[in-house]
Amino acid sequence: MSLRFAPLVPTARAAGLLALAAPVALVIGATRPEAWIAAPVFGLLVLALIVVDALLAGRLGDLNVAMPGDVEVGAPFEVTATLALSGTRASRVELALECDPRLAPGGRASLPLALGDKGWRGALTLRASRRGTGRIAGTWLRWTGPLGLGARQFRGDLGKEVRVWPNIAAVRSPALQTFLKDAQFGLIARRIRGEGTQFESLAEYQPGMDRRRIDWKSSARHVHLYAKEYETERNNQIVFAFDCGQTMCEPIQGMPRLDRAVSAALATSYVALKGGDRVSLFGFAARPEVTTPFVTASRDFFRLQRAAAGLEYRSEEPNFTLALATLAARLQRRSLIVVFSDFTDPTSAQLMIESIGRLVSRHVVLFVTMADDELEAISGAAPDDLETLSMAVSADTLLRQRALVTKKLQQLGVDVVEAPYHTIGTRLIDAYLEIKRSGAIG
Repeated sequence: MSLRFAPLVPTARAAGLLALAAPVALVIGATRPEAWIAAPVFGLLVLALIVVDALLAGRLGDLNVAMPGDVEVGAPFEVTATLALSGTRASRVELALECDPRLAPGGRASLPLALGDKGWRGALTLRASRRGTGRIAGTWLRWTGPLGLGARQFRGDLGKEVRVWPNIAAVRSPALQTFLKDAQFGLIARRIRGEGTQFESLAEYQPGMDRRRIDWKSSARHVHLYAKEYETERNNQIVFAFDCGQTMCEPIQGMPRLDRAVSAALATSYVALKGGDRVSLFGFAARPEVTTPFVTASRDFFRLQRAAAGLEYRSEEPNFTLALATLAARLQRRSLIVVFSDFTDPTSAQLMIESIGRLVSRHVVLFVTMADDELEAISGAAPDDLETLSMAVSADTLLRQRALVTKKLQQLGVDVVEAPYHTIGTRLIDAYLEIKRSGAIG
């Protein structure tokens, strides 16, 4: 960005000196009326110093603000700025960016610059709080002269955009990559024997095998213990259904619940694709909004990430009846449906329970919700006063209602995963693998 016109402005120090001229003039007028001219001269001297100091600060050359074009929600990224001045007499340089609130709280980020070998430079670490495209629209630049009395400032348009994608840090984590290499759902496509439901062959029984797998008829015929080996099922259909309504858009530790759910779902999707299963995403609020075809190969994982980036935040109540009926009509075979949602009142929860209950007869349903740490903290607070006691009682009531809803879902045959936000991803992967091993999907 090439900078041209930058007006001169006084600093707070100069304003303080000018304000000091008023009481000085009063004292002079009361004691030495004939010396009244000293006050205006003092004011003019300060004004002259402001102008000279601002001119000594130097003229601007180029301002370059650099940032990545693509970042992940919740992940830190760095914004760097370099500034060229005609001289090195400036004592202080400040830069402020006008940006989307999803990139910086309040839509403003301050970036102090320091003088180095290659001019004025500075860096700032930001963290995107929501998905979407965040725009850094403009910049304010202010640099002060050597006396700190005069400064120059500039307001310019920047017009840069940062695309905020779903966070897939869990997919890149060494722990998950090691698991995929060592576990039975490995990176090499092969037939997995030993677990599952599809009979593969007989093998000689070894200590440590599950005794329930012993084939007693074959063992009696051969006068030796033999155990059944099974082939792990593949090509299962997994659907991740996201409630994009108001409750899921509320933040938990600085990120919406929806984004934390998306991160957990994408990590599990990667494991499922490596295991030979097919994955689809489904998003809904008042009506179905995002529906993807089934992805069958891990090399197409980026399609799921791109589709997840299109899940919008909706300040409305979700319509579970319409959404899940639409999803059920789309599925032609038994599938695992993972529903991410939350609830705040028993009425909406009852509608959700009824809608999910209709899926259980044909599909395997896994309900995922994040534990409310705030409610638990309020419920466990010491009742030092009546207000705290009242809040604790209300929070305890809400927690009891959540437990009741969870119990009703389990009675319908729904598997429920409820965990803190930072463990929801690993808990979901464990639940998926357990369902897969049991052969309940196929």
